[in-house]
Amino acid sequence: MKATFNPRLLAGTVCILIFLYGCKTETKNEANTAVPEAQEATKRQGQAFIKDDNSTPNVLDIAIGSPDHTTLVAAVQAAELENVLVNAGPLMVFAPTNAAFDALPEGTVDDLLKPENKDALANILKHHVTPGNYSKDFLKKFKKLGQANDQNTTIETIGDDVYVGGAKIIASIPAGNGIVHVVDKVILPPSEE
Repeated sequence: MKATFNPRLLAGTVCILIFLYGCKTETKNEANTAVPEAQEATKRQGQAFIKDDNSTPNVLDIAIGSPDHTTLVAAVQAAELENVLVNAGPLMVFAPTNAAFDALPEGTVDDLLKPENKDALANILKHHVTPGNYSKDFLKKFKKLGQANDQNTTIETIGDDVYVGGAKIIASIPAGNGIVHVVDKVILPPSEE
């Protein structure tokens, strides 16, 4: 049997080789550009970074969506506590307004946002969170609350107003994983006062 030269077979083989070489080069380039994205993704992992437009907003979503809580959100991000605020809960978050942070001594917030003060900032922020989902009226039954930083804070009722650690609850917003009580003061832990 005599072998015959088939130009179509040769042309097809060349096309396949060019295609495969092109895919290999493209994959290599994609891998090189994905490294910075992968490094960034490693920094920002967890439930807090999953986009979900259909669920009831959680306590973190509520803070992020509020123009009156940009300082609180910046502090939560600096302390890397985003994932804590999106867990199943229920959580009560006492959310100081920007004005509450502005009332702190000058330079306090800037100092707390420095990387070397991350632990102190996290302690203060955790002092604003407690397990539960209690309305302002239900909180009137309490004298103390155990906070997420393993310290207690006081509850005081004056007339119809409820104060948590000296901060007045000025609004309450239900969340998918608890409730956000907007407060007019930063609640400092006993060791930070």
